[in-house]
Amino acid sequence: MTFENLGLSADLLDTVAREGYVEATPVQIAAIPLVLAGRDVLAAAQTGTGKTAAFALPILERLRRTANTAASPARHPVRALVLTPTRELAVQVEESFRTYGPSLPLRSAVVYGGMPMDPQTRALWSGVEILVATPGRLLDHLGQGRPNLGQVEVLVLDEADRMLDMGFIPDVRRIVSMLPRQRQTLFFSATFSEDIRRLAREFLRDPATVEVAPRNTIAANVAQVLYPVDAAYKSELLAHLVRRDGMSQVLVFTRTKSGASRLASYLDRHGIDAVAIHGDRSQQERTRALEDFKRGEVQILVATDVASRGLDIEELPYVVNYELPWEPQDYVHRIGRTGRAGASGVAISLVTPDEVEQLRGVQRMLKRAIPVQVVEEYLPGGPAPAERPARAETRAGSGDGARSETRGTGRRPIRDAQRTPSRAHRSEEPVAG
Repeated sequence: MTFENLGLSADLLDTVAREGYVEATPVQIAAIPLVLAGRDVLAAAQTGTGKTAAFALPILERLRRTANTAASPARHPVRALVLTPTRELAVQVEESFRTYGPSLPLRSAVVYGGMPMDPQTRALWSGVEILVATPGRLLDHLGQGRPNLGQVEVLVLDEADRMLDMGFIPDVRRIVSMLPRQRQTLFFSATFSEDIRRLAREFLRDPATVEVAPRNTIAANVAQVLYPVDAAYKSELLAHLVRRDGMSQVLVFTRTKSGASRLASYLDRHGIDAVAIHGDRSQQERTRALEDFKRGEVQILVATDVASRGLDIEELPYVVNYELPWEPQDYVHRIGRTGRAGASGVAISLVTPDEVEQLRGVQRMLKRAIPVQVVEEYLPGGPAPAERPARAETRAGSGDGARSETRGTGRRPIRDAQRTPSRAHRSEEPVAG
């Protein structure tokens, strides 16, 4: 179906055409008419299926009908509020509003943590109809008296499942308490847990449910592959695969901020341009790293799950799970970074015997096994280091920074390993918004 059939005005249709959109995606076909009709919507769709346009386009259409062209900030109150869990996603969403509505007399702004408040405060005082924000920073601004949310007509919770995972729901509840009761509320996310569905019942009124694909599924155009590897040689295997396959524009996921920094440093020392993004880096550093990666000036971008939310990289060919995530649903979010908008992609997972429980969780969620490929010299339980070709410098930078003392001493292969990681040893607390 084309966008002409979805009830959008000529201005928005012209913008959509200039952006190269031809056919609307399933989530856009299902959600746009519902949003235009004023319904509350609970929408679940795979990452990369056009969720942002599914709510941004109808919101712009709705607001344009009563837009005010006066210069006074008082004539431009916040009418649409979009809450996101991370800085990167907030920036991406606000950019989408500006991209889709350049000819409309509507102002937008984005506020998020990690940046000075003064420029954001000035933007809010100038008057904006569309505000995209992370919850914590928005509460900071509200504590200073701006913005006034008393005229919000539409509330969007984007990546609502991540909001729940990151502990933002108390902040969201505080913000929602400041909004008019008569409003339209939209939940958009790649996946919805039962907890999210219960939360939706708290915020939404008689919502229409849009679920264009089964929950926790991967796009068919993403090829998945698993490489068993000894923990001591995981970094070395990644570098080997990058060189062997001539991989460029590779997004690599680690569980922790320190792990991301170590891996990027290791790859850089071994001749592969890499940079890390995570919550401990400033927003300017994260933005610069992402732009360098998009331009192809950096070959590998190493990220934590928190920092990766909102990364929108056209035709990203490779995603690598350097470490499997603790939660199986995060595998879907990671893999969804590639294979977007119909493009093909490859998702690689490097799995040690200690990660077998995470692997089982992912495969149970997917309801199928991930195909296995083998690079013999990096397999768990292979020759002891002394029996292999010397790789002293390489080993020093691999894995968690320490050589495994169990290689070649009877460590169980991946199919038999049973160890379950303790939640007490999970990744560092995320820093976002």
